Amino acid sequence: MVWDFHKNTIILSGLVSHGCVINPWSGIWSKNKPAFSNAINSHCSSLGKYQVSNRAASTWGIRIKYYLEGLEHTNSNAYARDVVLHSWEQVPDKEVYPDGTPEDWGCPAISNSTMKAVDNLIRYQKKRLLLWIYN
Repeated sequence: MVWDFHKNTIILSGLVSHGCVINPWSGIWSKNKPAFSNAINSHCSSLGKYQVSNRAASTWGIRIKYYLEGLEHTNSNAYARDVVLHSWEQVPDKEVYPDGTPEDWGCPAISNSTMKAVDNLIRYQKKRLLLWIYN
């Protein structure tokens, strides 16, 4: 979800994928027992706070990504692992519970329509933006 700290309210929300660990990506293997790691090539999501950094072209989704800089020991390898915020066609717009969202290689991936909304919110921001992954 995108939270407005000034108004103390949710601006928008959507589903987010998490890492597939040792399983093939795009499945829902670890939906009930996700694993988290900061290790390179772990294909896990990393918990903690990130600074949302530069916008760049992506090969996924709507072809936009934001680099993430890990701010804690639990995600300090984010940049080296190429963990970025991006969209992915396989992430749905609607709730899929009790099924899970498709798993990727550790990036917080969101639906294409959610990414369009997020990009519109942050593309021209002059403030530092925080992304927080928690379990």
